Amino acid sequence: MFPPHPVLRRHWLPCALVGALLLALLYGALAPLRTPSQERGFTFPAPPASMAERRAPPLPREVRLTLGVQDVLLLRNLDRKPHVFGPLQLLPGQEFRLPFESAGSFAYACPDVAGGTLLVRVVGLPDPGWDRLRWRLQALASGLRALPLVAPPA
Repeated sequence: MFPPHPVLRRHWLPCALVGALLLALLYGALAPLRTPSQERGFTFPAPPASMAERRAPPLPREVRLTLGVQDVLLLRNLDRKPHVFGPLQLLPGQEFRLPFESAGSFAYACPDVAGGTLLVRVVGLPDPGWDRLRWRLQALASGLRALPLVAPPA
């Protein structure tokens, strides 16, 4: 066996971290996409009970779906009043699944969203490589943005 290179002997921890990062990026670029459900939820929330709930973030103006991964928009109405979504009227407690079969941008009239229109962007399944890695990083960023803000218990 050859003795380890002096740089590797001296800086083994940074080299191991860089190697682990490269392996994680390679896995993210090549691993198949899996999700527990093909549904992506869009919920009309229940009426706020406290002042803290009244400051909840507004409904999003855009929803992104991916064909073959999450290509069904699940509409839920948790409110006590009906809500309009495009040609649909969701009654209180009702759920509706809206499947998408082609990529594109679809605008639906929704008075509860800022601007009155919800844009549903449906993108194709990303190919392995940079496209899939970019898709995973965008999904991570949008998931972090959508995390609810919860105050610590008093």
